[in-house]
Amino acid sequence: MSFKNIYGHEKQISVLKAAVARNRIPHAYLFYGMEGVGKRTVAEVFTKVLNCRSNSIDACDVCPSCVKIDHRNHPDVVTVIADGQFIKVKEIRDLQGQMTFRPFEGRKRIFIIDDADRMNIVSANALLKTLEEPSASNILILITARPHQLPMTILSRCQHLRFNPLQRETIALYLQEKLSLDYHSSNLISLSAGGSIGKALTLHDDSYLTMRKRVLDIMSKIRMKDFLTLLLLANDFGQERKEIAERLGILITGYRDALVYKETGEMDLVINQDHIDIIKSVAENISGRDILNSIRAVDRAFHAVNQNANKQLTLETMMFRLSRYGE
Repeated sequence: MSFKNIYGHEKQISVLKAAVARNRIPHAYLFYGMEGVGKRTVAEVFTKVLNCRSNSIDACDVCPSCVKIDHRNHPDVVTVIADGQFIKVKEIRDLQGQMTFRPFEGRKRIFIIDDADRMNIVSANALLKTLEEPSASNILILITARPHQLPMTILSRCQHLRFNPLQRETIALYLQEKLSLDYHSSNLISLSAGGSIGKALTLHDDSYLTMRKRVLDIMSKIRMKDFLTLLLLANDFGQERKEIAERLGILITGYRDALVYKETGEMDLVINQDHIDIIKSVAENISGRDILNSIRAVDRAFHAVNQNANKQLTLETMMFRLSRYGE
């Protein structure tokens, strides 16, 4: 893959190309932005450009260097990932040891630290020493969706490159060209992807579509006011933090759609267009104020779950709150 094969991020790619053209490449980059927008992909192509035998501002994809990077066996491209929950100091020490040598084959040796926010404090402090004493032949690329969790001392020593959510049209085009989806399906998925190709690929999965319908169905059942039913519905959000957060996110989009449809009557603005019957039902039976209160209640539960609150109690409390709206 080369820069010309990447969907979106034209501004970010132009910045990287300009740095290569001028041969003024910072010793450390911070690629940051939401999950699944292509930060890692751009970083990998950038490593190819820096060592490509064509000496161009884009990768040729055919020289030995590009081929080795594509096959992840280039000796001058090293990726550091978390060993368990954290990136430990051992991984950073190993990185520093490799930096003492000149590149084996290429012009530059590139170190990609994926999910850099997962460095613990010891690892971050060790990396800081490397950033303070840069080497001309080594380049660091830190990738993160949570830059605020990195120490300011590290942030201040990197050139920042922000990756924004992709346009809906860009995601739809990707799905049409890469997955051969039809126009309707690609546009429907792109509406729900929130600017992330990674999420769009997840949405394409049949199990996700089934789960999404089940979550949206909950909106039409909450007003039943039966306590036992509410407790059973709370169990439909799952047990693990990640799956609960994902389902709560879907529920928020459902209420968002209901509010948008209630205020505008425009179906084109609805994200979950394939479940417009549920959206219309909520919009017609709940006031705009109560829909807003519902969004706040779900959002409150979302943040509580992410902060390690009791998951079951949080979900049950949310359900009882939601059942009060629309009375």
